[in-house]
Amino acid sequence: MDDIERRRLRLSRIETLNDPFELLSIALSDPVLRVAAAEWKKRMNEAYGLVCFSRRSTNPVQWTHYADSHRGICLGFDVADDTLVPVNYVSRRLVTDTLAQMLAAKNEGDARQVMLQVLATKYSHWRYEAEVRNFSRLDIQSDGNFFIEFDDNLVLREVLVGALSDATRHDVSAALGTLPNVAVQKKRLAFKSFSVVRNRNEKNWK
Repeated sequence: MDDIERRRLRLSRIETLNDPFELLSIALSDPVLRVAAAEWKKRMNEAYGLVCFSRRSTNPVQWTHYADSHRGICLGFDVADDTLVPVNYVSRRLVTDTLAQMLAAKNEGDARQVMLQVLATKYSHWRYEAEVRNFSRLDIQSDGNFFIEFDDNLVLREVLVGALSDATRHDVSAALGTLPNVAVQKKRLAFKSFSVVRNRNEKNWK
């Protein structure tokens, strides 16, 4: 709610993501390369953060993992395509010259392109997330966190209130203020499938 009111999203730091294989999707059997890759990951963590989006809002596992076991909310955005990198899901670690490329990158632009390639590769068991990612420089800081602000490339369109959330209509309305064209709905568990769907009985949400 605070981020809605402040018109911003917090950037995640690479080293705090819940997948320890982030930036380590390349096969690293060589101990020298392992050390180099770990150092490169540390450098990238100091320079870049990311926001992870999903193309879906109906998966109950995601509501459990990322929305406080259905007690939180989900925000739906229109995001500019050219700011997003789709995640590629693979079953085996990559065996390529990507690591050599990232270690040999001579400028920030080259390093960022290689980083995007590596950060957009995850183990196939994460496929259910249907994830796309936005990478940004760590510029806008507040209280030790970094943020990106709502703008023409990041437009809030939906506020989806979890099935077990105690957030009220007034809470959401107060946070949105004068922000235009944002749909608000309460979610519930589907009756015939393992999905999270809209609760169309408005009486069930105060």
